[in-house]
Formats: sequence, C-alpha cells, structure tokens
Amino acid sequence: MTSLLLTLCAELVTNDPGLGDGSPLGVLSDAAVVVENGQVAWVGSRTNAPAADSVVDLAGRAVIPGFVDSHSHLVFAGDRAAEFTARMGGQPYAAGGIRSTVAATRAAGDELLAANLARLVTEMTRQGTTTVEVKSGYGLTVTDEARCLALARQLTQETTYLGAHVVPDEYADDPAGYVDLVTGPMLDACAPYARWMDVFCEQGAFDVDAARAVLVAGRAAGLMPRIHANQLGPGPGVQLACELGAASADHCTYLCDADVDALASSAVVATLLPGVEFSTRSPYPDARRLLAAGVTVALATDCNPGSCYTTSIPLCIALAVREMAMTPAEALWSATMGGARALLRDDIGRLGVGSRADFAVLDAPSYVHLAYRPGVPLVHAVWRAGHRVV
Repeated sequence: MTSLLLTLCAELVTNDPGLGDGSPLGVLSDAAVVVENGQVAWVGSRTNAPAADSVVDLAGRAVIPGFVDSHSHLVFAGDRAAEFTARMGGQPYAAGGIRSTVAATRAAGDELLAANLARLVTEMTRQGTTTVEVKSGYGLTVTDEARCLALARQLTQETTYLGAHVVPDEYADDPAGYVDLVTGPMLDACAPYARWMDVFCEQGAFDVDAARAVLVAGRAAGLMPRIHANQLGPGPGVQLACELGAASADHCTYLCDADVDALASSAVVATLLPGVEFSTRSPYPDARRLLAAGVTVALATDCNPGSCYTTSIPLCIALAVREMAMTPAEALWSATMGGARALLRDDIGRLGVGSRADFAVLDAPSYVHLAYRPGVPLVHAVWRAGHRVV
C-alpha cells in the first residue's frame, strides 16, 4: 500500500464544517492531504502533514472535491443545433424536441453511442467532474432503452432509467399503453442496468398519475425515484417527489409556496440546472428562496443535445452565482456535496478521512475563481479514487 502527500495547497475545501474556517465548506489554508488506497487518509495543516511514499507540490493551488454531476443525458446520437438557433431567434422551448433525438439514437449503433458517451464523460472529467449520473430516455423502446443503460453502466454506477421521458410517436394515440410498456417489459429489461427511476412530469410529457405509476413501479423493482419537476411551468412534480420520498426533484423552476414548504420539510434535494435556463432563455430558479427555506440544493449540468449541451459544472457554478444570486461558497457546495446528497452518497462530494479521494486542483489560489473567472479553464489536475486522471 503506497501513500501520496499533496502539499502546498493554498486552500483546501473539505465540505466538513468541523474543519478549517468552520463554514459549510470547511476551508483549510496552507493545507495538505494524504491519499492512501483510493481514499483520503489525512487532511490538515501543511506543517503537520505526515510523511508519505510520494509527494506532489501543488505550488499554491486550490484543491476542491470533485464535482458530482447528478443529472445528465449523455447516451444519444444526433445534433439539435438548428433547434438551438431557432430558440435564439425567439421560438420557445418545448418537450417535443426530444423526439428528434429519439429517432437519431434508435438509428445509431452501439459503437457510435459509446464513443459519444465516452467523449462527453471525458469532457466532464477534464473540467473537474469525478462522478456523473447518466440517464437513458432517447431510445423509448425496450431494446434501445436497455442498450443505452448497458452502455452507460460501463462508465458509471449512477445510471437512471428514463423510459418515461416523452411518449414516442408510435404511442401518440395510446399514452396509457406506453406507460404500461414503461412499467412492464421495458422496466424488466432496464432494471438490471439502473440504480434510479426517473420521469418527466410536465405538460407535453407525463401527468401526475402516470408519473406516480412509473415511479411506484420502479421502486417495486428496486430502483430509487427521482423526477423532472416544475421545469416548464407550475405543476405537481415537486409535490409528487416529496410524497414518494424521491432523492431529488430536478429543475424546480416554477415553485409555489407549498412546493417550497414540502421540499423544506422533506429530504428531497432540489437539483437546479442553470445551464438549461441559459440555453433556453427561460427564467432561472429562485435559489435564494430555496436556501432561505432550508432546502438542500444541488447544481448539475443536465447535459443533453436539446435544452443544454454543456458538460461544464464550472459554467453552472458561474451562472448560479451571477443569475441565481448564490454565493460562490453555496454554488461550490451544491455542485459537490449537494450532488452527492442528490445521489444518496456520503463517500463523495467531500474531502475528509475515509472519503473517496476524488478531487480537482485549480490553477487558482481559491475556489472563488470558479465564478470570478467564468469561461477560463481553471482545472489543472483531477484525481479519481486516488489516481490522477487529468
């Protein structure tokens, strides 16, 4: 067993309020961290660091936990640049655009889908993401949903069955029949490759009764629920997430007081996806309202070819700070520990003894630069499970 000491960290974000400055980020200055057997073995002041088998001098750079991207749609084929152009010309975003990606994905072979998935995960890793959740949802047949999840499972354990993304064209006249397929043969084929069950509960997709049926069936098959909720307008999605004890309600753009109260009194994480609002020119979620109510907030990319084609958590942090009035500290916590909470994980999203050694080194003296210098590639190096991957 070999150990690695990373020293001369100008700033080390641990996400442990019991360390460092006592804030939720638990920031240590002039710090060091020891990695052993893929885990963090020690954190503290550089002057008190124990000896290790090898040493990396970080030369005054900041170290943060690896980003946890808890919402993405990376298994797809095709391009929707024309749709983006139309939106920038004034056409509103609607759920129906998903069907064009469904057609391209069904026509694509496994090799093409796998290559595109790997390319996007590599992009994420280069920008500091060490854990990513990947959804299906662009196949919408038993065979295509299962193969998309099987491909995703090769790169992450955080896979989500989203057969209930939209009703495909062939079921346009029989949406109830499609729900039966999603909760029956499709679920049977997909469950072995998935940890989570998701549904797009929105006008133009699935109403609350269908969404409830989907999530209840998934839970019976051993898949934990999460939900696309309240993105395009007010709706029942957030309330359903709280009713069923979902891990997260994602988007949360249009919330009433009852929605906020329900989130605040539950363990459901509100996952905000500011890249979507940037890409669709939609209103941003009211992060301050959620934080003031005590709701746990996560930030994720929602990387997909339609409403948000970015793999960059740093961009989402900058948007959260600039457009949603989050502080740099709140945004970083939400993109790390918040994402871990949305995935019901306690081994990632933090840098404390026993946590997985997933972290990013920034070409900057402080995490604040992630929002202070938007668009600048600040990630100098990335470690996942104690191994340098960037």
